Amino acid sequence: MDYQRIIILLGLAVTSYFLILAWNDDYGQGRSPDVSQEVLSDTTYSSSQNVEILPQSIPQAIPQVADHEDLIPTIEPSDYRQVQKPDPGTSDRFILVTTDVLSLTLDKLGGDITSVSLRNFPTNIETPEESFVLVDPRNAYSAQSGLIGPNGTDTPAGRPTFSSYSNEYNLGEEEQLSVELSFVQDGGVKIVKEYVFTRSSYLIDINYLVENGSEDDWSGAVFAQIKRDSQDPHNVDTNAMGMRPFVGGATRTEEASYHKLEFDDIEELTFSDKQTGGYIALVQHYFVSAFVPNREAEHSYEARKLPGQDVYIFGLTSPLWTVTSGAQDRQLIQYYVGPKDQYRLRDIATGLDLTIDYGFLWWMAQPLFYLLTNIQQYVASNWGLAIMLLTLCVKAIMYPLSAASYRSNAKLRKLQPEMLRLREQYGDDRQKLSQGMMELYKKEGTNPLSGCFPLLLQMPVFLALYWVLLESVELRQAPFVLWIDDLSVMDPYFVLPILMGVSMYFVTMLQPEPPDPMQAKIFKMMPIMFTFFFLWFPAGLVLYWLVNNVLSILQQWYVTRQINAGK
Repeated sequence: MDYQRIIILLGLAVTSYFLILAWNDDYGQGRSPDVSQEVLSDTTYSSSQNVEILPQSIPQAIPQVADHEDLIPTIEPSDYRQVQKPDPGTSDRFILVTTDVLSLTLDKLGGDITSVSLRNFPTNIETPEESFVLVDPRNAYSAQSGLIGPNGTDTPAGRPTFSSYSNEYNLGEEEQLSVELSFVQDGGVKIVKEYVFTRSSYLIDINYLVENGSEDDWSGAVFAQIKRDSQDPHNVDTNAMGMRPFVGGATRTEEASYHKLEFDDIEELTFSDKQTGGYIALVQHYFVSAFVPNREAEHSYEARKLPGQDVYIFGLTSPLWTVTSGAQDRQLIQYYVGPKDQYRLRDIATGLDLTIDYGFLWWMAQPLFYLLTNIQQYVASNWGLAIMLLTLCVKAIMYPLSAASYRSNAKLRKLQPEMLRLREQYGDDRQKLSQGMMELYKKEGTNPLSGCFPLLLQMPVFLALYWVLLESVELRQAPFVLWIDDLSVMDPYFVLPILMGVSMYFVTMLQPEPPDPMQAKIFKMMPIMFTFFFLWFPAGLVLYWLVNNVLSILQQWYVTRQINAGK
């Protein structure tokens, strides 16, 4: 029996299975729930009955009001799904803020962020002047924050209407831009909600300043929440196979730095947790928005679905905060809205960088991403060339392991005539055929299993690279050569997948043919199967696999030549 061939076929099948499983999990129409997220403890999830829009709890107890009304301004679905962003010129209610990287709209009612466009990220290559809309009103997407509690401004009776100096703000040539929204409560308490924007930054500081001019102490708590429906983003196209990116919530728990909050899970069970520091995020392919509170305080986190609506809330509530009479104090919460920049997100909050979902091999994928970005920065400005050089580096590092497999293949190919003779000699007597082959292997000093385990050890590297190339926002709309102007989408003419299939055919041709006819047929079908799977894969991933195959052919040819030369 050809044990090496069986193990190689098994390894290829396992690799193919994980690739398709990972692709389907992140991009398939029917996303399978994360099994790890299905095991939900009673302390983390509770029944979603009587869900309210107000945050359900504050780390320090305060009086709660029953039957809270919706804090969200009343907007009919036909309105918010058709209007991409409000025009400040036609309404005194909205404020337009422009920086070098962001264009966003603030609603004076509540002081919420109702839309955000990323100026450095076009929606598509054909219309570079059209900025990608991340916080999109058409998806009921908004970033809300406010003050609740005994003296909070956000109550079941309504939300505050802030005033501002202007309806339009522009960063211009300055390094920072401050947008102040003010509101005066009955009794003389002034509330200032200040948004601070910094040049070239997607991180926004939100300061709440309370000037207590009343005769009594003021008490309240800061809440922040991301609101969105469960529909696909309106500005992201799907390909012919209907593949789409994962969209959902994420947070940190005691058990995991990155905990997915699937829409389907939240619809059935409301999520609730308490953490010191942490974050609450809304994740989609390449981009993320997240609220990040004070790292030193304990905050309440929750995720829930509004009753009777396709609207989900992912929010947090900070501890009760007291400002004595005649004093003033401030609280800070930060909001990140932009690309999944691995190193920037890591600095903002622990675990936030894991929203770049590299799967269970993240510990291997992150160093590979580091190597890829350094190659692109210092060696090849073209991301396609960087992928090719990264593949070359990985193959060079793994060569000592690969060489054992190549030597075994070369020796087995030299034994092909003897193996055919044994097959003719013993015919259908598989026991004697197996004994004869084992004696032949022993005589020639080769072992078919010696070349299998090195290949199996390389498979985690291949899977880690798969996730790196799939999740890296740096590859979004990154051109390569000729017709390939975006490495993050499929090759429109299928040239790379076909070349990959041809290269894989030559890889199989350099392998010794399995003695079993059925195994031989399956092995010859592998290039065709892989070509079909790769037709819709991102061009960057197909390029990596193509270069990997070409290097494998060259390495096998070199080792075979050395073996034939008696070296």
